[in-house]
Amino acid sequence: MSAPAKIGAAVALSQLPDWSAAPDRDAIVRTFRFADFNAAFGFMTRVALMADKLDHHPEWFNVYNRVEVLLTTHDVDGVSDRDVLMAKFMDVAAG
Repeated sequence: MSAPAKIGAAVALSQLPDWSAAPDRDAIVRTFRFADFNAAFGFMTRVALMADKLDHHPEWFNVYNRVEVLLTTHDVDGVSDRDVLMAKFMDVAAG
């Protein structure tokens, strides 16, 4: 996979209507809610498999049916095209 290109949160958010800018760093965030823990964990499993393929892993927090996600690319110290790719995959995986 090619090196990521830093694009910043504003550019990323123009492509991701359900995401928001993180308040204290160049990152994007979204909270996903599911019917129950099983559905949330299934989502996390699908995302984990894709993250491994992309070598790009989210920062996330899970409680029961809620998964809070923060995406940023540490290699460029901000939001990259790789974060947009991961966010779009998450949006689809969440159904």
